[in-house]
Amino acid sequence: MSSSIAVSTPQVVAGATRRAAWFEQRRTWVLGWLVAAGWAGSFLVISNLTTHRTWGTMAAVAYLAAALVAGTGRRRASVAVALIGAVALPLGWLVLTGRAQPEVAVMERSMELMLHTGSPYAAHPHGLADYNPYLPGQALFGLPHALGLLGPLGDARLWCAGFLALCLSAGRAVLRSAPAPAAGASSYGISYGTAVGALVASPFLALPLCVSGIDIPLIGVCCVAPALALRNRPMAAGLVLAFACTLKWTAWPVVPVVLAAVFALYGLGAALRCAAVTLGGAGAVILPFALRTPKTMLEQVFLFPTGHGAVATPAKSPLPGVLLSELGTPGLAVAGVLLLVGAVALTVSLVKRPPVDFVACADRLALGLAIAFALAPASRFGYFALPAVLVLWTRLAVRCDGSQPWWGLRRQVG
Repeated sequence: MSSSIAVSTPQVVAGATRRAAWFEQRRTWVLGWLVAAGWAGSFLVISNLTTHRTWGTMAAVAYLAAALVAGTGRRRASVAVALIGAVALPLGWLVLTGRAQPEVAVMERSMELMLHTGSPYAAHPHGLADYNPYLPGQALFGLPHALGLLGPLGDARLWCAGFLALCLSAGRAVLRSAPAPAAGASSYGISYGTAVGALVASPFLALPLCVSGIDIPLIGVCCVAPALALRNRPMAAGLVLAFACTLKWTAWPVVPVVLAAVFALYGLGAALRCAAVTLGGAGAVILPFALRTPKTMLEQVFLFPTGHGAVATPAKSPLPGVLLSELGTPGLAVAGVLLLVGAVALTVSLVKRPPVDFVACADRLALGLAIAFALAPASRFGYFALPAVLVLWTRLAVRCDGSQPWWGLRRQVG
């Protein structure tokens, strides 16, 4: 099996140049920060959670200030303003005051339980606060707190944020190992740091970073795994996928997409090695707890998040799957059928046209996850941060600082 770098056509290069020019325009940055300000400000109207309202107030002011700075043509300075005002200040304030969404306490308490009882799940939960809907790997980010790290330094959100930074750095390094750009190909005329700084400062990441951090590690590993897989590192990709699968079960749909890409590019052997490491690594972490307390894990990790547990899940948003589930058994049946149809369609697409470049892989992942989140019987709008970041970060990572543009990374199997 061999691979070759596809040659960019003049039309593709010209189109990319126009897109790059649009992305670099002053008005685009001003409009983007204004939209972010409206997004943040809306939490003062739609949310009664202190954490969301605190973030919304501080972030809205920061985004407005960033828009003013961007209006002077200083993109990098506008990103710095947004990062400080929408991430650093609200995160610092919420951590210092001890305010957080319940997910933070769940991560920290689950590791305490693991150290004292050998399981991250309470054997006899008395209410919502005692439920842990995450897989055992998520407890890792509560380890500093459980070990007694004093004060705010033990806050799980800080460690989730640090892990995301590590993942984005590692993923960028992997992507930069691609061959030299095709002749005539163009890239964004902004630095990777500026572009990714804007992404981190955007509401997609700034809000979860500040108020909960729970989905941040999963976002990070889902960015790294496809990059490793498509750079012919199936064993490393399998390790990252294994860790992703020990965080939340919503990471599991990522595995078949990555395996399909590895198989299309590097053959059955590479795909089997990646699958073996993924299943072996994830199984080694999850199975001991599943075998020890199967009923507890089933109730808290699977039934509770899907709305079938003894305690009602707070994950409710006016999404199609949630609205259908409120209709009772018929609605749940319809949602289940739609989920099955989506899964079959995604599987067929992976067989007929497997993704063979970074952007295609990220897009397929994002599409599958978005369908699952939209049709799940219990879901939140915040879950869509994962597919959004997958789509955006992959493009930024391969098109800034003159790195290989995505159309030059497409591989054709011969």
